[in-house]
Amino acid sequence: MIELTRSVEIASPPAEVWAVLRDFGAISQWAANVDHSWLMSEQTEGPGAVRRIQTGPNTIIETVEEWEPGSTLSYCIEGLPPVVKSVVNTWTITPTPTGSTVTLTSRVDAGPRPPQKLIARAIGHKLAEASEQMLTGLQEALA
Repeated sequence: MIELTRSVEIASPPAEVWAVLRDFGAISQWAANVDHSWLMSEQTEGPGAVRRIQTGPNTIIETVEEWEPGSTLSYCIEGLPPVVKSVVNTWTITPTPTGSTVTLTSRVDAGPRPPQKLIARAIGHKLAEASEQMLTGLQEALA
């Protein structure tokens, strides 16, 4: 498994950052790399909430695993190449004197063998690029 982390400073308190992230089906409103997004579950918050996103030609399903209001949102990503065993994105909001630090960590597991680790690293780097775009979009949405 590999883990890649990206962070951004946002001049908004954690409650305002959380207000954007907790609207789980609305990521396409602020993330430029997400073309469309909508909830697939009746549940709109908390573990078990499911959204579908369209990013270019790719359709991805994301299911919330961890939901700590004001601090943590973690979800499993499905729809990536079948060589990937699991991908989890975790958003963490940390208060600062001037607002918040928002961190997005992607964990990619493609298996334990060296070729699988190379695949995980390549996919992880693509996810890190997407993470930077999402963090920038979140920062701009809260500016």
